[in-house]
Amino acid sequence: MMDLRELYQEIILDHGRHPRNFRVIETPTHSAQGHNPLCGDRVTVYLTLEGDRIADVSFQGRGCAISTAAASLMTEVLKGKTVADASALFAQFHSRVTGGPASDELPEPLAEDMERLEPLTGVKAYPARVKCATLSWHALEAALRGGDPGKTVKTE
Repeated sequence: MMDLRELYQEIILDHGRHPRNFRVIETPTHSAQGHNPLCGDRVTVYLTLEGDRIADVSFQGRGCAISTAAASLMTEVLKGKTVADASALFAQFHSRVTGGPASDELPEPLAEDMERLEPLTGVKAYPARVKCATLSWHALEAALRGGDPGKTVKTE
C-alpha cells in the first residue's frame, strides 16, 4: 500500500505536469506577478472578484513542480471563496509550510480545503522550497491589495 508521503508526491507531480486553471483570464479585476529569485520561478495570478467573492482565479508562469502544483491547488480551492476565506487559508497554509504553530481553527468548509493543500506541507523540511510553495499565494495577496500592476512581488 502506498504511504501518505508517496501519495502526496503523486498529487504534486500530477498538478505540476497538468496544472489546473493555467490560463489568462481575459478581463481580470485583479492581477499580480510573483518571482522567486532564488530559483527563477515566475507566476502571474489573475482574479475576477464579484463583490468580495472570488468568481474566477487562474495563473500562468513557469517554475518547478512545487511552484506549479501550489498555484494549481491554490486556484482550485479559492474559486467561490471570499477574500476573507482566502486570507484565512493562506495564513493556515503559510503556518503549516513554515513549520510554525497552527493558526486558529478553520470553519469546516475551509478545513476541507486546507486538507486539499496538505500535500504541499512537506516542504517545511526543505526551507528553500517553502518559497516555491508560497509564491502564488504572495502574488494573490498582492493582487488583492491592488498593488502597482508593473511591480513584481518577490519571495526575498
